[in-house]
Amino acid sequence: MKRVCFLLKVRPERLAEYRERHAEVWPDMLSALRDSGWHNYSLFLRDDGLLVGYLETRDFEAAQAAMARTEVNARWQAEMAPFFEDLDGRPDEGMWPLTEVFHLD
Repeated sequence: MKRVCFLLKVRPERLAEYRERHAEVWPDMLSALRDSGWHNYSLFLRDDGLLVGYLETRDFEAAQAAMARTEVNARWQAEMAPFFEDLDGRPDEGMWPLTEVFHLD
């Protein structure tokens, strides 16, 4: 499995609502993520809006493409886009993986 980490920036005035939305992610969105190859997926949010995402997958590009083909992802991304700063497009298209420089197994 490949480990993938990415950063996004949530608008400070939307932090509380962003947390609320992720406390109850739609069941069909959760299923689509699992079915598309997203495993051990976590989001971490700092109080200034820095969002750190982490997931494990066999092929990140294939997992992204599989999600992009789902109707539920299109709805979710449309609803989540206004939460982010400095984002040109959908949130799932603004996730650029960081380069892993160390891992302790």
